[in-house]
Amino acid sequence: MALLQIAEPDAAAAPHQHRWALGIDLGTTHSLVAVVRNGAPECLLDEDGHTLLPSIVRYADDGAVLIGRRAAGQTGAIASVKRLMGRGYADIPNLASNTLELVEGDGMVRLHTAQGVKTPVEVSARILGALAERARARLGEDFVGAVITVPAYFDDAQRQATKDAARRAGIHVLRLLNEPTAAALAYGLDRAAEGVFAIYDLGGGTFDLSILRLSRGLFEVIATHGDSALGGDDFDHRIYCWMLEQARINPPSPADIARMMRAARAAKEALTQDESTRIALTLDSGEAIDLTLSRATFFEMTTLLLEKTLANVLAALRDANLAANDIDGVVLVGGATRMPHVRRAVAEFFGKEPLVDLDPDQVVALGAARQANILAGNRDANEDWLLLDVIPLSLGVEMLGGLAEKIIPRNATLPIARAQEFTTARDGQTAMSIHVVQGEREMVADCRSLARFELRGIPPMVAGAARIRVTFQVDADGLLTVLAREESTGVAANITVQPSYGLTDTEIADMLRASLAHAADDRDARALAEARLEGEQLLAATASAIAADGD
Repeated sequence: MALLQIAEPDAAAAPHQHRWALGIDLGTTHSLVAVVRNGAPECLLDEDGHTLLPSIVRYADDGAVLIGRRAAGQTGAIASVKRLMGRGYADIPNLASNTLELVEGDGMVRLHTAQGVKTPVEVSARILGALAERARARLGEDFVGAVITVPAYFDDAQRQATKDAARRAGIHVLRLLNEPTAAALAYGLDRAAEGVFAIYDLGGGTFDLSILRLSRGLFEVIATHGDSALGGDDFDHRIYCWMLEQARINPPSPADIARMMRAARAAKEALTQDESTRIALTLDSGEAIDLTLSRATFFEMTTLLLEKTLANVLAALRDANLAANDIDGVVLVGGATRMPHVRRAVAEFFGKEPLVDLDPDQVVALGAARQANILAGNRDANEDWLLLDVIPLSLGVEMLGGLAEKIIPRNATLPIARAQEFTTARDGQTAMSIHVVQGEREMVADCRSLARFELRGIPPMVAGAARIRVTFQVDADGLLTVLAREESTGVAANITVQPSYGLTDTEIADMLRASLAHAADDRDARALAEARLEGEQLLAATASAIAADGD
């Protein structure tokens, strides 16, 4: 199993020279930037003393671009753009609280703004650029690069879109790091923790549950599960829907929807401390909303959302072959974990109170800053640790008969390279089509297609004589390269998998559930396909033998 050894310090750099590197949490609702200063990670403040930068961008009619608090609440502001990263137009309708004017384009969806059509990559680049400028202002000098965090369930397209956004912002990406792993870095190093930990990460737009084993400086992700379309925004949206039902108003305008969503978020935050809160606002139509929302009602209306997170927790435990009582500690990450019923449900599920020593909004950025500091060559004598991450879904190729052959299994440690040999199916075959797929099902039709490419120049031989070695390599950022090589001649072809857009919301959550629900059917389907293939090969061999020796 391949391990990621953190880079040794740059020998060319003098020991006393500190090379600044950033840890960036590019969040759905808020983003942060952190650095390691005097041996400890800290989040950098903006000029007004805020650590959180609202992940909001507004392209104004006069050519100005407003970012963060300056853009919040304004008509045409783009919020939660992280949910659109690496997505296609057909994926978007199911996303909650979407009030943006979307434009269909090649591959990734686009957004209509007062300054023309923009991609989510361009919008995210503005947010990253603002964080980079904050860092330069606070540090008084430039930085060598950044570790940027992403949800564990971001696929190749979403990860690539994040790297593209960073490049547009002029940021050198040292590495993409899964958000739960970053949280483990912050807690594991700060507390010198050892054991098996669950990282329950409920952010603004995504949910991840990762199980990590921490031991003597080794950080190993042993299982991960999540939903890239479930987060605090969805809790806000439930309050918004409740407001519509209770107030019985006419369909609101886009501006009123944004106003109501802000009121819903404020109510959610108020209920963290108070037993009830008042929601009062006047819409552009003149209609008034004046409601009182109790904590009990809010808990009741969001029970299904909470249960969805716990279903992912169960799946991760199952993957790790663990029970809830095998977990030594639970780390809460993301501002949405401040909700009392979330904390209570997590405590009841695991039978222990979760760890909340660090600010759940900051813990991911702090962990990313720790790794960025190491990758920049600033390792201290007492910082000797390894970081191991995992791939969330199996990767493989299509075989004859429509079978999916897994080459890299789900939860394999990153970075990783694995190879498998294949052969030709027909006499004289000089080319082979390589179909790369992702998923847990046995048949290609039930998996997700990632890419196709062809290996040409195979010497003509009898069927089964050629040796085609297919190598899958996934780097530390979760990006996949596939190489096919014919062993006798060395002729090769390769592809870097960068799909035009990512999985749909339901696919990410459903792929693993489907693999469990259809396990028996898949086993039977594979057995039938293999039997059929074996029969076809026997018929072909018999026909060839009769043609050669029929007399």
